[in-house]
Amino acid sequence: MSLKTSYTLLAPLYDCVVGPPLRRIRQASLARLPPHGGLAVLIDGIGTGLDLPLLPAAHRYVGLDLTRAMLNKAQPRRGALDLTLVQGDSQGLPFRAAAFDVVVMHLILAIVPDSARALREAARVLKPGGSILLLDKFLRRGERAPLRRILSPLAARIATRLDVVFEDALATATELTVVSDQPVLARGWFRSIELRKAA
Repeated sequence: MSLKTSYTLLAPLYDCVVGPPLRRIRQASLARLPPHGGLAVLIDGIGTGLDLPLLPAAHRYVGLDLTRAMLNKAQPRRGALDLTLVQGDSQGLPFRAAAFDVVVMHLILAIVPDSARALREAARVLKPGGSILLLDKFLRRGERAPLRRILSPLAARIATRLDVVFEDALATATELTVVSDQPVLARGWFRSIELRKAA
């Protein structure tokens, strides 16, 4: 089953599974966005739009997702936000280089087949000095986690990978540096990370 097909089928159930359990940590991640300033912000992997009610209205947003089904679910959550919804692939973003001040990547790097490529694409469309706000589940280098590693191939066919090592993806995006990296859920499996692109 392709990722596109899988998430088209999951769209009606997605909010029940990941909405309430992750709302608090989504909110904390998005609190890093300034309340004013008119920034250009990419929500890379917007899904059903669970981030949208938590965003400050001062900025211009572009929300990208692989499936039309997810974008259709996100549409009613836009409220008064200046938001453009775009169907596209995080591994090959349909935007020019240095187009955004901030890229938000909540629960996307562990979903895409090539995490390193998706992170490099986010860096490409980010302006020098801009930030990437990440929230996802990551293993650390050398972490054994045998059950997660065994189940990951099956889980990846349905919804998400369980064995992504963030540091491996970051190593391929040399213009990015870690500003903060905090464990937020499941004994540190979920991490909230802020990256900055060299000016």
